[in-house]
Amino acid sequence: MLRIFGAGKRLCDGVSRREAIRVGGLSLFGSMTLPRLLQAESTQRTERKGTARSVILMNLLGGPPHQDLFDLKPQAPDKVRGEFQPIATSVPGLQIGELLPLTSRIMDRCTLIRTYSHRYNSHNPYNVYTGFDLGNDRENYFAKRSDHPSMGAICQHVRLHETEVPPYVILPAFPGHSQSLRRAGPYGGYLGSQYDPLFTVWNRQSDGKGKFYVPGMALGTPVLPSLDSLPDITANRLDQRHSLLDQLDRRVGELERTQSVSSLGHFQQKVFSLLTSSKTRNAFDLAQEKPEIAERYGQTVWGKSLLICRRLVEAGSTFVSVNWEEADSGNHWDLHENNFGMCRGLVPTLDQIVSTLILDLEQRGLLDSTLVVVMGEMGRTPRINGKAGRDHWPQCGFALMAGGGLKKGCVLGKTDSQAAYPMDRPVSAGDLVATIYQLLGINPELTVPDLTGRPMHISHGGEPVWEVIA
Repeated sequence: MLRIFGAGKRLCDGVSRREAIRVGGLSLFGSMTLPRLLQAESTQRTERKGTARSVILMNLLGGPPHQDLFDLKPQAPDKVRGEFQPIATSVPGLQIGELLPLTSRIMDRCTLIRTYSHRYNSHNPYNVYTGFDLGNDRENYFAKRSDHPSMGAICQHVRLHETEVPPYVILPAFPGHSQSLRRAGPYGGYLGSQYDPLFTVWNRQSDGKGKFYVPGMALGTPVLPSLDSLPDITANRLDQRHSLLDQLDRRVGELERTQSVSSLGHFQQKVFSLLTSSKTRNAFDLAQEKPEIAERYGQTVWGKSLLICRRLVEAGSTFVSVNWEEADSGNHWDLHENNFGMCRGLVPTLDQIVSTLILDLEQRGLLDSTLVVVMGEMGRTPRINGKAGRDHWPQCGFALMAGGGLKKGCVLGKTDSQAAYPMDRPVSAGDLVATIYQLLGINPELTVPDLTGRPMHISHGGEPVWEVIA
């Protein structure tokens, strides 16, 4: 495991990144030397009957303002409606925000849920990845062993399918990385760290124009972690590590010459094989991508991350996710100040890369088997505060989805005149997770044992949203 120490930086929740943490980011599923994923004897292969083979989840950390993106209220009072105008979409009668012109053209491929509503007022993506919303900041701020497992962890636990590439990957870095803390959500929890995702490593870069509430451009490329087992190091040294792609040929050659690979255990060799397979290497090698395709995704780290997600899905990964979070360069969605200026900087990138991903998957014949989900952990307050920002509002938010067996051009849920509360069909965190499990062919009513052996429902009482399933 890797211990990271970094410089101080805060989101609105006030936690300093000076706090020392342990991160499994330089290893696969918790530790390269403990590849317990592959020797978990309690798992069983599920009989796949779902329409989706893979999931690509974009987590907009902080909480995107639904009133300015997908649920505008132009007739609301000035202090609610904001600065943006609605525009027509490819779905008759459906309007979305003017900063999303590319997305507006593909809404006929999408499903929009406007009434995502839960009780978890926290900046953790805990509800997003697990479907659990009964926690609080004190209990669930940091990832811990007793947490509920994420959807990606469950996919591995039921052995959804074998693959030659890592089945569960989060890019460009773990939630909380810009504060050097591990936020709860994407881990194996009480199922064990063998079900943790592979976290890529990101040498964080920006255009130098951003501040916390002034948007800049987040740059750089996610890379595979090093194979080396490292002692405690600092965040700065982590940023200076060479990528696995740069080291791989040398390291594999050394292992082969010393016959070290043959001395590894069976399951260690299997994990080594996943990390060093040509399919894994190729998925992360963006130099192999057609220049015109790479240009459509753009030069931001978020665009490159989504492009790698598409390549991983193409290679066989089951659950891949982009964690959109960068406090240093103003690339986060915690918009307590300068909401509209931040949106003008953030939303065009979101518009470009999401529309590009959906069209790219469609053109490759992958959209029907790949479920795309774009959401944050909460919405924002209807009322604009004194700093031209919007505050936390878990009572209502959105989820934009596409592919994987969903209805096309479907809009579910209606909110009140200020987009404050659902007027019909609220969708809970458990409901949304249950829908994803249903589409993947995993029984949403499945239970798994917690640390005390008690059976815990993986959807936490949620039920599939049948209205959006084709």
